[in-house]
Amino acid sequence: MRRDIFQAIADPTRRAIITLIALQAMTPNTIAEHFDTTRQAVSKHLKILAECELVKQEQQGREIYYSLQIEKMKEIDKWLEQFKKIWETRFNQLDDLLLTIKNTK
Repeated sequence: MRRDIFQAIADPTRRAIITLIALQAMTPNTIAEHFDTTRQAVSKHLKILAECELVKQEQQGREIYYSLQIEKMKEIDKWLEQFKKIWETRFNQLDDLLLTIKNTK
């Protein structure tokens, strides 16, 4: 079964891993140091992120470094964009209503 990007970001630990590796690539051990969990649990999260193509692995000597595939995050942004337009419209309507109420006083 192929996972999708939304399954990957549904878990708070995976979101935290994404945040950690957004700026620089890290090894699984380095990532695991930031969590109160086992290295094996972090590896499982990394495997899911890799299956969803949110992270890529790069071998450097004996170490494997994980980095964020930022292009894949655009898929999330594209999905959220539809809601941003709705929110902006509603906020503009609220601004108009508040201005009307203020002007009637």
